[in-house]
Amino acid sequence: MRVNNNVAMMATFSLLALSVSAAFAAEKPQTGGTLTWGVEVEPSPLNPQLNGQDKAELILRAAYESLLARNADGSYVPWLAESYKVEDEGKRITFTLRKGVKFTDGVPFNAAAVAENFRRIQDPAYAAGTSLYALGSHLASVETPDEQHVVLNLKEVYTPFLSFAAGLKLISPKSWESPTVKAGGAEVAGTGPFILQRYEKGQQIVFKKNPDYNWAPANAGRQGPAYLDGVTYRFLPESSVRTGALLSGQVDLIEGISGNDAGEFKDNPDFDYRHALNTGTPYSLFLNVEYGPTREQKVRQALLQGLDIDGILKSIYRGERTRTWGITSPIDPLYDKGLEGKYGNNPTLGNKLLDEAGWTQRDADGFRTREGKRLTIDIVQAQATVRDQRGVLLQALQAQARQRLGVDLNIRYVDSGTYVELRNSGQFGSIANSNTPTDGIDIENHYLPVKAGGAINYSRTSAPEILPLLKAASTTLDEAKKRESYAQLQQFVILDQAVAVPLYEPEDQIASAKYVHGVGFRAFKQLPENAWGVWLSKH
Repeated sequence: MRVNNNVAMMATFSLLALSVSAAFAAEKPQTGGTLTWGVEVEPSPLNPQLNGQDKAELILRAAYESLLARNADGSYVPWLAESYKVEDEGKRITFTLRKGVKFTDGVPFNAAAVAENFRRIQDPAYAAGTSLYALGSHLASVETPDEQHVVLNLKEVYTPFLSFAAGLKLISPKSWESPTVKAGGAEVAGTGPFILQRYEKGQQIVFKKNPDYNWAPANAGRQGPAYLDGVTYRFLPESSVRTGALLSGQVDLIEGISGNDAGEFKDNPDFDYRHALNTGTPYSLFLNVEYGPTREQKVRQALLQGLDIDGILKSIYRGERTRTWGITSPIDPLYDKGLEGKYGNNPTLGNKLLDEAGWTQRDADGFRTREGKRLTIDIVQAQATVRDQRGVLLQALQAQARQRLGVDLNIRYVDSGTYVELRNSGQFGSIANSNTPTDGIDIENHYLPVKAGGAINYSRTSAPEILPLLKAASTTLDEAKKRESYAQLQQFVILDQAVAVPLYEPEDQIASAKYVHGVGFRAFKQLPENAWGVWLSKH
């Protein structure tokens, strides 16, 4: 039987055309469907202004938005504000608000609503104990010359304030009528592409599409509502459980993937895998200079010098995490590379420092003692921020401190209430934590003396050398001078004072099924972006 070559060729071209057409169709965003996202951390509280969990940003940004967004280089672009103006050497900031925006409870988004948000953060009954209140203390007054303009007047030049003001998640003024506003929830309305519909504690949080949404940031690439009808975030704190849920099809994508599990998705044709470093403060052991053995500089320096952080990280994370040396992220413009390789993995020096400090005896368990008292340092870890195999990391540090230095690291996992009590009382040896704020805000929060407003000064340092450096950095508009001040600060607090032992820079990882499209990271902080741009090629 002879085959007509022209017919065969036409059939082949038809099949190719169908394939190409299908490929192009798959690339065109489709609307509809719901997404299930397995997440590592449950927000506590749900109030977007009072929540301090970096991992909760992914969830909270679904419903709550800010005045400006950021490009990768840190520059600002319009969002809920269409423009801004900085005057009087930074002491006066005027935002021109976008028209046509409304909160999801129907309250108009206008100057009065924005002003109320800024006034509330100055109220210690609302924001006491948070960095919001500390930053709000720089605000002298708020003006609303008309419905479209908000003017913030500062008490003095404070250059990080623009970053804070631009990024504050705004909520409807009606939210403060709720007795549960501080806890957050469905009664606290935002302007976001999704509306918080239902929260099941310990299980999941459910959002539905905001059909009126049409005010995405200027760098978002499009306008209009989300493609999805809704998104559900399931709380799956164990990495292995999240991995199993994605592999078995119980969820569509997950975030927070352990070093051990990354290989399940990296070269798997059924999934996409992405990761990005965060900004802000590395996960570190902050050593309390006012309590217990860490009051002694040589004890702190012994930990900094004697531990092998590289070895521990490689063992636990299989090369999937980034070692840090300073007090801010390697991707932060304020990072000081001069600290790299300057300390650590020197147990000989560490033991010499402890001997010089008088911890020369050993008890039956091999721990150092002095005058019959064991060298024990309590490490406090908030249960709410236990993630990314940090429990395993702390255990490895505990074992190494004992073997190399004879130091007893006593790890304490505490609930949120106990954590706040311990932090306020100063009755701890070390707190382990990380944060993502940029523009020097996080540095100041960690190292500004507690009495001067250091909201999360876990080391409780008040060394007189620190305040002038922070002041110089926060009052100059010269970026070179700012970097110089922060570089001096980092050298001082790490190499000289050893008030922190930097461990690794947190990053975010996302693994998704191939039918999930549009997943990515925020341009600047590189946290996972919300689900507004996500779409499914199968429903």
